Amino acid sequence: MTARCKFPVKRKEAIRPRKLTLALLAAAACLGPLAAWAQTQIYDSKTHTWVDYDKKKARQYYARNNQPPEAFRMQTVTFRTAEPPGTIIIDGNQHFLYLTQPGGQAIRYGIGVGREGFGWAGIVRVGRTAEWPTWTPPAEMVARDPNAAKWAAGMPGGPENPLGARALYLYEGDQDTIYRIHGTAEPWTIGLDVSSGCIRMNNNDIVDLASRIKIGAKVIVLMQGAALYKGV
Repeated sequence: MTARCKFPVKRKEAIRPRKLTLALLAAAACLGPLAAWAQTQIYDSKTHTWVDYDKKKARQYYARNNQPPEAFRMQTVTFRTAEPPGTIIIDGNQHFLYLTQPGGQAIRYGIGVGREGFGWAGIVRVGRTAEWPTWTPPAEMVARDPNAAKWAAGMPGGPENPLGARALYLYEGDQDTIYRIHGTAEPWTIGLDVSSGCIRMNNNDIVDLASRIKIGAKVIVLMQGAALYKGV
């Protein structure tokens, strides 16, 4: 399915982007961590209004439809950027991940991103990938989360694993950033600010994305009001 890039999801006080270029990246870098975190909204075609989309509503929607709202489903869109095909561009505010394609297009996927205090922005690369990866929570998460503590030595891959079916490990140079683009055991969370900084996708979507990207692929992460990672 090919569609115009109309960005049918918005966040209050966020600018609805029309072009994602390096100029926009520079603008994102100027946004400090004090910017207000905004509530996700989706467009209700029945009432022709924008409505808040929170964890409760997201879970109810997924229970009824067994999939996220249409805006967060994989689709090909018109996309203008100076970045070459094969680049991953993440719009954290709109909850979209774009994989740039030839001819001014991109494959767009819905994502879940870092909750308040855990968002970040920067330029990194795909350092490696894994199928049904082992999840080893970082020391900081082990210290604050009892559920993570029991898996301090690593949780084997599988349907209940928080990393889902695939993981793309994000590096800055030769250093692992500890951030990932990965699948999820909680598909209803796509479109929300829920993670500890990683980018989560539906398992079918991350499997598709992993099959298309190359090791070393550039990853640009944009998020208003987020902490900046090296590279911006």
